[in-house]
Amino acid sequence: MTEPNMSERSAHTAIAECDVLVIGGGPAGSTVGAELARRGHKVTILEKERHPRFHIGESLLPANLALLEKLGVADEVRAIGIQKWGAEFVSPWHDNKSQTFEFADAWDKSMPYSYQVRRSEFDQILIRNAARAGAEVIEGCRVRDVAFAADDASATVHAQHEDGRTQQWRARFVVDASGRDTLLGKKFDFKRRNPRHNSSALYAHFTGATRHAGRDEGNITIFWFDHGWFWLIPLADGATSIGAVVWPYYLKSRDKPVKEFFLDTIAMCPALAERLARATLASEVEATGNFSYSCERTHGPNYLLIGDAFAFIDPVFSSGVMLAMQGGFVGAETVDTCLRRPARAASALAAFDREVRRGPREFSWFIYRVTHPTMRDMFMAPRNILRVKEALLSMLAGDIFGKTPIWGSLRVLKGIFYIGSALNFRRSLRAMRLRRANIREVEVTAS
Repeated sequence: MTEPNMSERSAHTAIAECDVLVIGGGPAGSTVGAELARRGHKVTILEKERHPRFHIGESLLPANLALLEKLGVADEVRAIGIQKWGAEFVSPWHDNKSQTFEFADAWDKSMPYSYQVRRSEFDQILIRNAARAGAEVIEGCRVRDVAFAADDASATVHAQHEDGRTQQWRARFVVDASGRDTLLGKKFDFKRRNPRHNSSALYAHFTGATRHAGRDEGNITIFWFDHGWFWLIPLADGATSIGAVVWPYYLKSRDKPVKEFFLDTIAMCPALAERLARATLASEVEATGNFSYSCERTHGPNYLLIGDAFAFIDPVFSSGVMLAMQGGFVGAETVDTCLRRPARAASALAAFDREVRRGPREFSWFIYRVTHPTMRDMFMAPRNILRVKEALLSMLAGDIFGKTPIWGSLRVLKGIFYIGSALNFRRSLRAMRLRRANIREVEVTAS
């Protein structure tokens, strides 16, 4: 007897109804789902995995704290986190000198710290909060396709449960918060590799890593090295997240198991290797291939893309969770307007587009140049001419959506970078050629 295909099995199942179907239960999906449910909409969140589940991106920004308060989960996150008062940068091109930036020295002094969190715990807090807010949360259910009605009045979402059952939902609006799966970006073929940046990552958790003393214990440390940079993120339970963000050609050169390759990569950075001299690997080593991308569109008549479903550049400034949650709040306001005041939908969607593109755009200028020798010099010997250091710290804190007047000083900082690069023309030309070679597209096997 022939096994019926998914569409045939689904035909025998009643189609569920909701106002908004959210694809993905990470920070973006849980935020938009909770906010829309609180506004009285019937919301269904479909998450392909089951919480808690492992995820990287453990370092939150100070700008996250206001979002957590607004969402009503600040106390829960405080209970699982370790305070992060600043970010340390270590450069082998400056005799392994370190430079620590304190968030308290930013333009706005009211956001002096944030948290490092286990994402398995953090994401679980957010999705359970969405359920408390009234959203229907279904885990272990992977969306396979979305079919939009010709009149844009609804969409039919086809999904499959982990036990093989299929189910359909009819929704007035769809929010794609599927992360790197970028379900709608792939469906409509508008996901594009970022031509200006390209990176890959290896990462794992360790126990027994050397930590800084006192208040600096929870600070993130960034180590530059020849093939990219490392992160070191202390977690509250004693574990430490270690990751190498490398140029794709380097990951492509792997000729041994990923664990051994990762440990050999760590050995290339003496300052990090010293912090891990007495540490023990406490998880599997994971590798992720080329992961810098963006989608050409942020929305359609009855759908939005938020968080990593829209774009991901590079984790060097820990912007991912903040941008995902910010997109969730903006997305909820947009969807609410579209459903309740259709006459204002076009202007609401246009405003959403501007806001969602803003974050990646502001961070990307620095991300593209963070391994440039002039930028390393500026980070290792910071000066506050015309408040440029305060403005940079505000950006590193995620303070880019409010009214803090940092933009003039950031333009000055960029001018200093260009002047410094011009004064070291030969070095800058070599760096430009090297970067062009480093970001070239290569096929990377991540397993």
